Parts: sequence; C-alpha cells; structure tokens
Amino acid sequence: MNTGESFPPSSEATWFKSSYSGAEGGECVEIAEAHGEVLIRDSKRTRGPVLAVGAEAWAGFVEMTAGR
Repeated sequence: MNTGESFPPSSEATWFKSSYSGAEGGECVEIAEAHGEVLIRDSKRTRGPVLAVGAEAWAGFVEMTAGR
C-alpha cells in the first residue's frame, strides 16, 4: 500500500465516484486505476492524499463489503 499526495499525479488517472454517493455528494470516495494499482481519494479533497492498493487487495475489499 502506498500513500502520497503525488502518487501518481491525479491528471494521469480517470476518477470514478462511488455509486453510493448520491446526488448531494456528501461523504464519498473516488477510485481510479493507474500503473496496475487502484487509487482511492476523498471526493471532497481531490488534491489531497491518494491511497494506492494492489488490484488483488481492492478485489478482496469489494468482495468483503459486497454483502453489507
């Protein structure tokens, strides 16, 4: 797992907002794929820190939370 404000630059990624965020935004995350990793950021702080996890770790997270 990597964290950092410039890994990779946001301009290199296409970000997608969570389908659970609703029309008002609220407390949301956005994800993107870059360099074989899944990038995660706060949708309200698009220039803030980015969390990068491997695709396998992301798939495990999605599988674990799918039933909730």
